[in-house]
Amino acid sequence: MRVAIVTTFYPPYNFGGDGQYVRRFAHALVARGHEVEVIHESDAHRILSDKTDLEPMPEPEGVTIHRLKSVLPTLSCLATQQLGTPLVQGRRIKDILSRKFDVIHYHNVSLVGGPGVLGLGDAVKLYTAHEHWLVCPMHILWKDNREPCNKKACFSCSLKHRRPPQLWRYTPLLKRAGRHVDAFLALSEFSAQKHQEYGFPFPMRVTPSFLPDVPLAPLPANQTRPYFLLVGRLETIKGFQDVIPVFDEAMPADLLIAGDGNFGDELRKLAKDRSNVKFLGSRTPEQLRTLYRGARALIAPSRCYEVFPLVLLEAFQQETPAIVRDLGPYPEIIQASKGGALFHDEQSLRQAISEFIGDDGPRDATGLQARKAFDTQWSEEVALKNYIDLVEEIKARKKAA
Repeated sequence: MRVAIVTTFYPPYNFGGDGQYVRRFAHALVARGHEVEVIHESDAHRILSDKTDLEPMPEPEGVTIHRLKSVLPTLSCLATQQLGTPLVQGRRIKDILSRKFDVIHYHNVSLVGGPGVLGLGDAVKLYTAHEHWLVCPMHILWKDNREPCNKKACFSCSLKHRRPPQLWRYTPLLKRAGRHVDAFLALSEFSAQKHQEYGFPFPMRVTPSFLPDVPLAPLPANQTRPYFLLVGRLETIKGFQDVIPVFDEAMPADLLIAGDGNFGDELRKLAKDRSNVKFLGSRTPEQLRTLYRGARALIAPSRCYEVFPLVLLEAFQQETPAIVRDLGPYPEIIQASKGGALFHDEQSLRQAISEFIGDDGPRDATGLQARKAFDTQWSEEVALKNYIDLVEEIKARKKAA
C-alpha cells in the first residue's frame, strides 16, 4: 500500500509520545513492504522550543518526509488554530495528497490544518486520536489548568490556560470535515467514551497502541537497593508530587525519576533531604529499558485523563508490573493485563508498593502476566495485522456501497 500520514509533530520536531508513535508506525509499515509519506509541519515546534536547528533523523527506505515550514511561523500557527484549516500550507498539502494513496491516516492534526485538512485527498481515511483534541482545545481535558474536566467550559478554560479560544469550535466545521473520515480510532475504551461524553459526533473504534519487539534488557549494574520508577515529563498533571512524600525514611526502597520538565524544580524541592529519591534526568530508550527491567514496579500517578500511556507498555515489555492511579484508561489496562495494581490515595499507594517490595514471587508473577499481555495485545505484529485488516474491511465496504 501507499500510505500518507498527516500530523503536526514528527521527530525530531516533537515534544510528546504522539510523534514517536507516528514514526514507529511508519517504520513498521515500510518493514512490511508498504510505502509511507509523512506530511508534518515544523512551525509549532519552532515557536515552542528553543531548539531551532535540528538535524533530521535517519529514515529507512520507503519513508518520505514532507516537512512544512512557513516564513511567519507564529502567524501561520495562529491562523490554523483559529480557523481550523490549513490556510498557509493548504495548497502544498493538497498537492501531496493528490498523488495516489491507498490510505490517508491523520494523527495529531491540531496545527497542520485540522479539522479542515480532513477533507483533502481521496483514499481510505483514518484518524487516530492521540489526545482529546477533537473535543478539547487544551487536548488533555485539564480544566482551568488545575483539575480533570467534568463539564465543558472551553472559552473560559482556554483563557485560564493563556491560549486564545478557537473560533472554529463554535461552527459546524468538525462535523462537516469529519464526514470525510472512514474510521476514527481511539487508543482506549476510556478515550472513546470521553469523546462520546463530550459530544463527538462520530463513532470511534478502539485500536490499542503498540511497541516494536525488543529483547529483555540487562539488569542495572551496582543497584544494591530495591527501587520503584517514575518515567515521564516533569509536569503538574503527571502527579509525581503525590508519590515523592511516600518515600520517607521508613520506606526500604528508592524512587528513581527519569525525565525533565518545567515542574522539575518544584519536585526537587519536595524531595529535599530524601536521600532515597533520585532524579536521573532524560534517558535514552536503551537506558530506560534497563531501568524498567530492574524496577520493582513502574508507578504511573497521572492526575489527568491520559489516552493510552506508553510507559505502561515499556514496563510490561520488560516484565515489570505497574502501580497506577485509578483514573482514565489505567483501570482497563490493568484489568486486561493483570499486570499491576491500582491506587487512589496515599494509603492504597503504600499498600501497593508493599506488595512488590519484598518477596520476588508476587512481583515476578505479575511481571510475567504483564509481558504475556504485551505479546498478545500490544505487540507490533498484533497491531499491524489489526491495521491491515481494518483497511481491507473499509475497502470492501466502500466497494460494495
